[in-house]
Amino acid sequence: MSEEQKKGSYGADSIQALEGMEHVRMRPSMYIGDVGVRGLHHLVYEVIDNSIDEAMGGYCDKIDVWVNEDNSITVKDNGRGIPVDIHKKEGVSALEVVMTKIGAGGKFDKDSYKVSGGLHGVGVSVVNALSANLKATVHRDGKIWEQEYERGKIMYPAKPVGDTDYRGTLVTFKPDHEIFQQSLEYNYETLSSRLRELSFLNKGITITITDKREKDEKGEFVTEEFTSTEGLKEFIQFLDETREPIIADVISMEGEKNNIPVEVAMIYNTSYSENLHSYVNNINTHEGGTHLSGFRRGLTHTLKKYADASGMLDKLKFDIAGDDFREGLTAIISVKVAEPQFEGQTKTKLGNREVSSAVSQAVSEMLENYLEENPNDAKTIVQKVILAATARHAARKAREMVQRKTVMSGGGLPGKLSDCSEQDPEKCEVFLVEGDSAGGTAKQGRDRMFQAILPLRGKILNVEKAMQHKVFENEEIRNIFTALGVTIGTEEDSKALNIEKLRYHKVVIMCDADVDGSHIETLILTFFFRYMKELIENGHVYIATPPLYLVKKGAKKAYAWNDEERDVLQKEYGEGSKIQRYKGLGEMNAEQLWDTTMKPSARTLRQVVIDSGAEADRVFSMLMGDEVPPRREFIEKNAVYANIDV
Repeated sequence: MSEEQKKGSYGADSIQALEGMEHVRMRPSMYIGDVGVRGLHHLVYEVIDNSIDEAMGGYCDKIDVWVNEDNSITVKDNGRGIPVDIHKKEGVSALEVVMTKIGAGGKFDKDSYKVSGGLHGVGVSVVNALSANLKATVHRDGKIWEQEYERGKIMYPAKPVGDTDYRGTLVTFKPDHEIFQQSLEYNYETLSSRLRELSFLNKGITITITDKREKDEKGEFVTEEFTSTEGLKEFIQFLDETREPIIADVISMEGEKNNIPVEVAMIYNTSYSENLHSYVNNINTHEGGTHLSGFRRGLTHTLKKYADASGMLDKLKFDIAGDDFREGLTAIISVKVAEPQFEGQTKTKLGNREVSSAVSQAVSEMLENYLEENPNDAKTIVQKVILAATARHAARKAREMVQRKTVMSGGGLPGKLSDCSEQDPEKCEVFLVEGDSAGGTAKQGRDRMFQAILPLRGKILNVEKAMQHKVFENEEIRNIFTALGVTIGTEEDSKALNIEKLRYHKVVIMCDADVDGSHIETLILTFFFRYMKELIENGHVYIATPPLYLVKKGAKKAYAWNDEERDVLQKEYGEGSKIQRYKGLGEMNAEQLWDTTMKPSARTLRQVVIDSGAEADRVFSMLMGDEVPPRREFIEKNAVYANIDV
């Protein structure tokens, strides 16, 4: 066999078993993050990542995913098929090694995969360990091979079950209820969003998802197909469909720098927010890293050089900062790194130093060419930068006002805040309450030891449509900043929070259970997402769920959080039962609010998490931006019911 053939071969010896997987079931959160809904969905991504790795190697162009009636998952690809020959070191089928040894797989053999994704190489074996049952079917070298497992243990050795002209791998697994006690139900939107993202990041692959639990109006299973011919360029168009561009087309490039494949796409729009999304081997690096810093450096250096040469900055009385070049920018950076080093709290921050210069060079070359070939667009971008710089100076004054107010008011706490007596932030929680009336009830009903109340007057500013200095000048937003104890950061990185100063580790949004309340919730969440994203990423933001109904008959009474619960209670209490509909928090007395919504042992808090930064960015811009048609379409598709006051 020639040296070239040896390099391209993918057999049993390509599979390296790194360590055992005995305590995966004992400590699953170490491997998949948590055993809640997020961890449940990570199982699917881990299996799909194996297929994507085949695609990245050029061996696969079609991936099919099914959510089955029983919430089991099937993933099928037309890759090479997992090797089934006997592994020399382990003495069993390579398929069995991949499925039962943690960290085993072709990803660790450089001749099999140049780069790979996945949750930092934990492998499909973790999925197997955390599944009640898993069945792997491999089509390879004219034969169909099969092996089944229960809770990670083999039921029988890999065996041939037929002949085939097809090649590829098919995996079906059912998560184990002993591990995932919170829920075994998959969310179709969450899965389809990730598959859409993968299709943009890996152009030329066709990915389908079919939900066998739901049928459309034609009586067919709900299904979607994702494929992209232009990759990140189409991704940008998808993310920015609800924003108004200020330049004619997406600026994009794809190439290799210092042996690192780099793909970048970007566009400027009329918004005031900066939306940067970065990926390494298909992993969303929401904490950023060297590739993101390389992009920023390349962008700032090249645009500054062009702006200086154009003479458009000559009359400006202040300097342009790095932030000014990124206002109204939507950009995606995707790199493929053979041996990525991850840092950060959630291991999603790239640490490879060599990547920074590679991305910086690529971005500089791309922009230089674009600015030279598109002088009108170049002028528009520089004008946007000048406007951003002017607004930043106004914002600095507003920011100084927030911080000066903090110093002068001796602790900086807004007058409306009813603070708690506990000093340990980990034990403290603050309720952001809609309106003074509900705020008064909440103050009476709370536990003063660890619960603080901050009433908000009406609807806070929609930050999606506001310039930064307007945001910082808004009284309600200033109150939130000062109550939480965090400051806004430096000019150069104005969205960085000193989160270590956070005074409450639970920030609970508590609004009426009606249309206005939902709108206020969305306004507050938009503010947190744009200006305090770290709070969400660190798991500090929650939404309270007050009840909709009180059902009572005589001395008996119970609360209902939806129509179904109300109907069950009404049936249980029988004739003569009375139903009270709570239109707002103010209609409850302090004791009722405590019993249902604030008492830790009885309440239900929904933690706010970001599954996909790119998708969250798109949804917030659609819901809170200027474009009406996409918002109407979204509401029509997602609304279960709507109360309309005419």
